[in-house]
Amino acid sequence: MQVSKRSLIVATAAGLLTSAGRVLAHGDEKHPAKSGPAKKEQKDWGIAGDAGKARRSIDVGMSDGMRFTPDRIAVKLGETVRFVVRNDGKQLHEFVIGTKAENEKHAAMMLKFPNMEHDEPYMAHVPPGKTGQIVWTFNRAGQFEFACLVAGHYQAGMVGTITVSAS
Repeated sequence: MQVSKRSLIVATAAGLLTSAGRVLAHGDEKHPAKSGPAKKEQKDWGIAGDAGKARRSIDVGMSDGMRFTPDRIAVKLGETVRFVVRNDGKQLHEFVIGTKAENEKHAAMMLKFPNMEHDEPYMAHVPPGKTGQIVWTFNRAGQFEFACLVAGHYQAGMVGTITVSAS
């Protein structure tokens, strides 16, 4: 039996993704609630925060018009923020914090594998009419993004800016 090189590559990629243990189906189904403390892994844009240290909550709306409200957020270096993200639309949306390069890379991957989902402390997957939360500590100054990485949403402009200033 002859197997094409392309078929072999696709099968290998699919096998790697499904064996990663953190890849779940993406769609309208309910996503499992996060259990236990968030995994603390330093990222270029900060680290998972402790809920008790969040002194400020920022409400962010998500719409099927592929927009966030607000789409620009300013925080101070060292600040721990609770983001309360509300999906006002009729389709699943996400709130994912990252660098522009990381979000572009993940968005491209989501186009190739639209049923892929990751569960990280800097991501909230929010079904229609529901609310999600992220607690994040911004311990790196700079300009970062928040975006919806559901296939096609990022490309449609569903992205915002977080500016972390030292003062």
